[in-house]
Amino acid sequence: MTPGSADRNAVINLYSDTQTRPSAAMRRAMAEAEVGDEQHGDDPTVNALNARVAELLGKEAALFLPSGTMCNEIALLVHCRPGDEIYCDRTAHIINYEAGGPAALAGAVMTPLVGDRGVFTVADLKAALRPVHRYGPRPRVVEIENTANMAGGTVWPLDAVRDVAEAARAADLIVHMDGARLMNAVVASGVSASDYAAHADSVWIDFSKGLGAPVGAALAGDADFIAEAWRWKQRIGGAMRQAGIVAAGALYGLDHNVARLAEDHANARAFAETVAASPAFTLDPALVDSNIVIFAMADGGDAAAFASRAEAEAGVRIGAVGPSLLRAVTHLDADADAVGEAARRIVDLAAR
Repeated sequence: MTPGSADRNAVINLYSDTQTRPSAAMRRAMAEAEVGDEQHGDDPTVNALNARVAELLGKEAALFLPSGTMCNEIALLVHCRPGDEIYCDRTAHIINYEAGGPAALAGAVMTPLVGDRGVFTVADLKAALRPVHRYGPRPRVVEIENTANMAGGTVWPLDAVRDVAEAARAADLIVHMDGARLMNAVVASGVSASDYAAHADSVWIDFSKGLGAPVGAALAGDADFIAEAWRWKQRIGGAMRQAGIVAAGALYGLDHNVARLAEDHANARAFAETVAASPAFTLDPALVDSNIVIFAMADGGDAAAFASRAEAEAGVRIGAVGPSLLRAVTHLDADADAVGEAARRIVDLAAR
């Protein structure tokens, strides 16, 4: 039985695509990786990964980091001074899931925009922009999250990214893109990673989600930006030394696990269609753009209690992301049979 296949006795883990485990082939690549001191530029595998990401995103340079959260925080530390203002959607990871890092570390003011499923418009941005004067925070950064995780994995249309970026630059603002699931957006939309990234001053991709690596993300931008990112990397944590072992997993994910993201998207839509057919839940399967399904208890019930029951009684691990909101995320460790079985178990549990 493969991991995540539809074994009636197994827990099907759809809590997040962060739950993926490296495959045997990925582990072999990691075990055989050439390594050196990455801080001194002597790790050939890390160097290869940085070059690969820079090329993929159309940027001058890239920096391998332990996590996407660190990519966000370091980018904002480079871009901002204390008191500067960051504009992002209200669902954004930087405002909801980074322990107040932009405020605590960069000293930045966070201004949430009310977008449509995580996608805000030029009008939304302009309505929020403050006049530049000594009494207010200095407008500094516009952040775009693609896909928009807590909005249900929404894929930003390229035109929307371009329009917001042009408006940001017209207002002398920096554009930062949280690309935790950028490759999901690429596969779902057919837009290249470099075309999306061309509209951002800084951008990163994650390897520990749909690409299946155990750890890591890479931040990209121009050479001066990455030089400053290295300084902040040293200041807040320092070197990872022989990091080629984990960089090899990231390279394997880029080589083998990008195109297959389409399977996760198809599985998510199938999951949504099954769950939507139950009167116990409210969701529109047509709004499932990628691998994330957010759905509501139709009666406004306790999502956390239902998620707990789903794991204990039905063997399905999902997340509660609001008082009555649930989230399921498809990934490479849960095949179509497993995802279909998970949906049926959740519907049966709700019926009981």
